[in-house]
Amino acid sequence: MRKILFTLSLILACSAMSMGWGFYGHKVIQQLSVYALPKDMQAFYHRHMKYLVDAAVRPDERRNTDSAEAVRHFIDVDYFGPNAVNEMPESWAAASAKYPVDTLTKYGLVPWHVVVMQQRLTRAFQQKSVDSILFYSADLGHYIQDAHVPLHTTLNYDGQLTDQHGLHSLWESKLPEQNLPGYSLKHKQAQYLANPEHAIWEVVRGSHKELPNLLALEKQVTKQFTDQTKFVVTERNGRTRKNYSDAFAKAYQEALGPMVEQRMQAAAHMTASFWFTCWVDGGRPNLKNLLATPYTKAQAKQFKQERKAWKKGQLQKKDLLLTKGR
Repeated sequence: MRKILFTLSLILACSAMSMGWGFYGHKVIQQLSVYALPKDMQAFYHRHMKYLVDAAVRPDERRNTDSAEAVRHFIDVDYFGPNAVNEMPESWAAASAKYPVDTLTKYGLVPWHVVVMQQRLTRAFQQKSVDSILFYSADLGHYIQDAHVPLHTTLNYDGQLTDQHGLHSLWESKLPEQNLPGYSLKHKQAQYLANPEHAIWEVVRGSHKELPNLLALEKQVTKQFTDQTKFVVTERNGRTRKNYSDAFAKAYQEALGPMVEQRMQAAAHMTASFWFTCWVDGGRPNLKNLLATPYTKAQAKQFKQERKAWKKGQLQKKDLLLTKGR
């Protein structure tokens, strides 16, 4: 998120500095995406899975040094009107012809930046450049995953306009970290996207559609708590921090049902589908030939075991997630 909010002079740890899905969520989704790839891509992506998982958070880290980075992670689509999510031009050429570029930039570029990354990854496949394939695969996945977060599609990105400060990090970070063992991590196989530009806009529309329920349910659950039970206040380094309690997060998760789980599943499916589409459009290069050393039988066996565990929802139970949760 883009701003620091202060509430009653307390710093909400689950506040506007949170990133899309949090570091944990991005890394989990990136790993899940590898398992949905077709056979011709599996060896290459599995061999480099640790890099892809570690680099899943690089765009968020880059925001500390690149002033142009933050706007690539969101689109406050409701700024452009109550039904803008269904009326905005999907192509950058059409959108920039209708609205000033500085306005589009200010209120977020995520769907258009996904297309930029998709084009770069496609070119990397055409050039058979291993470093570029990996770099753009990791970055592209991050932006696609951010587009699956409902609070990345609205001016009310932290619930700050409805007196729900800190909601962003609660939804995208605390809930997955606290509840992942109960989520189903299986999702659909990668699919070729005939129109990637339209596909990412459909993602934005799907995310934005979840907003009213997401906000209303937080208000509803809040009625069951006092301020003392909804938050945990701690002192650290001379600063008072106000964190959502585990009890509130649990109640909110129960109220939301499968919403977070389904957005994670959709994000992994769409990440894999964009990777697959870029590979196809890039000429379907033989990725095994791009490996520095041959993919071994032991590695193939390991991938088969991981993929089987993924299909059965046992990745975490069998300790096969590269990123550990709580």
